[in-house]
Amino acid sequence: MGYLDTANLAIAEMREFAEFEPAEQRYIRRSLDVGLARADAFERWARNEQETASIRRQYLAYQELNALRGAAPNSRNDIRLDSYIGRLVRVSVFDLGEGCLFGFPAYRFLYERLLGPDARPWLPATFCAAAALPQIAPERRKKLLHSISEAAACAPGWSRRKPGFFPDYLPADEEIGLGED
Repeated sequence: MGYLDTANLAIAEMREFAEFEPAEQRYIRRSLDVGLARADAFERWARNEQETASIRRQYLAYQELNALRGAAPNSRNDIRLDSYIGRLVRVSVFDLGEGCLFGFPAYRFLYERLLGPDARPWLPATFCAAAALPQIAPERRKKLLHSISEAAACAPGWSRRKPGFFPDYLPADEEIGLGED
């Protein structure tokens, strides 16, 4: 039964990922390469000098991830709360500022994989804090803040289950469905 639950979860996550915009999908895969050290992101993702510079900044921003993994506060009275939220907001501002995550669902999907299930309770607040900062353009800020549902913002509890699907790199011709048969 556990295997079926895991398979069903992975399929649901694949469906969720498929609903994201192509730019979000690409950014999530790139970010997982950078954040999980899966591959050389420069080689895989940099199509021009602008993207090379963006990936370089992302590597710098994602240095915070090691300190965040496994450090999620246990409660709102935990002494690690300020440090955890501050670091998570700093990394989140980078990702939201890149303009490739268009709403909370893609943000949550990415950060659940970068940080694990312990981060889930903190993601709605962190997303709202990062999206509301002046580094984000006003129109974009409005769209981001409208993307979080009341259910996500006010969830009474969060799953402790680890994500089952981690999207990976696809060569460009496969990415748009032009692979050879």
